[in-house]
This record gives sequence, C-alpha cells and structure tokens, in this order.
Amino acid sequence: MTIDLRMGVLERRAREKEALRTRILDATSKLIIEEGFENLSIRRIAERIEYSPATIYLYFKDKAELIAAICEEAFSEMLETIGQACESTPDPVEGLRRGLRAYIDFGIRHPSHYLIVFGTSSLVDHQNTSEPNDLGMQTYGLLKRGIQACIDSGTIPPSDVEIASRVTWMAIHGITSMAIMEIAESCPGKFAPLDREQLIESGLDLVIAGLRNCTLPSTVR
Repeated sequence: MTIDLRMGVLERRAREKEALRTRILDATSKLIIEEGFENLSIRRIAERIEYSPATIYLYFKDKAELIAAICEEAFSEMLETIGQACESTPDPVEGLRRGLRAYIDFGIRHPSHYLIVFGTSSLVDHQNTSEPNDLGMQTYGLLKRGIQACIDSGTIPPSDVEIASRVTWMAIHGITSMAIMEIAESCPGKFAPLDREQLIESGLDLVIAGLRNCTLPSTVR
C-alpha cells in the first residue's frame, strides 16, 4: 500500500513537472511572436507564467535551450504529419503533393511555431542543440525522397535532386509564410483579397507542373 501511494505521488509530480514545462514553452512562443526574440528574457517568461525566474532555470539553462526545445517539438510534429501524408497514396506525385500540402497546413495551424522555427533557429547555439537540426534535416529528407521517387517512377524528368528539393522548399516556404502573414493581416491593402485555399492549390499546381516540365542542372554551385 505504501509503495502504491509513493508511486502515485511520483506520477503526479511527473505530470505536474511536464505541465509546467509545457506552460513555459507556450509562454515563450507567445512572447517571441508578440515582442520579438531580441526582447525575450527569462524574467519576462517568468512573469507570464507567474513563477520565479529560478523555476524556469530548473527546466532550461538559457534562452537558446528554450528555443531549441520549441524547434524540436515543431519539427517532430511536422515530420510525422508530412510522413503520413506522403505515405497515404502509392502515386509518387500525389504523395509528394500531399506532403507539400501537409507542410503548408502545419504552418497555418501553428503559425507561432512555424515562425519561431524558421525565424529564430539561426539564433540557437547549434553546437549544443543538434536535435532540432537533425529533425529539420529529416523533414527535408522526406522532400528529397519524394522527389527522387517521382524521378524513379518516370513521372518527372531526371534532375538534380538537391536543386529540385531546395527550389521546391523555397516555393513552399514562400506560400506558407504568405498564408501566415495573411492570417495575421500584417500586410493589409497591398493586394486585393483572394481565396486563400485557391491560392494554395494554385501554388501547388505550379510547383508540381514545374517539376514535371523542367529538367534542372546536375550541379549545385
């Protein structure tokens, strides 16, 4: 009985610890979006969650480790989502398209995490936080494998996979970023309002059409 009670206490404490860690990460994400990375501080995070700064240091040693944790969580979810989309059909081109759409949808569903990953990851100490980078490269690897599968099946012409993957990612990142900006209404009045879904699908059509009809050079310069 005593052992059961002790185990119950330990499990409750573990849940509480994980819940507080999640609160810290959520507060950090919101503060970065609201006030910018340059204004982020452990003190501001502590104020947001109504704990002392010392409490945060029990979980993360500094801001860089906090950002790395946010990037890791975002990339982990993105990797799983894109992987499932790519594998949902035997057609390599359709699988690639679904994977690209999953990428865009992830950014739209999680704009704060997306902007943190691609807006602040360069500020993280990469020597001490390799996990987010590894997950990012795994996500990029899904794109490369998707394009290679299309080449192998003959559905797109032979091309340099590295160039094709980077150009495709640049296009999809642009679509995702603009969709997020539209949601945030950060650039009102510059363009006539258009249906976001139509723009996304048209963008995907252009990307796939480009891969089908363009043979890229065989050397990355």
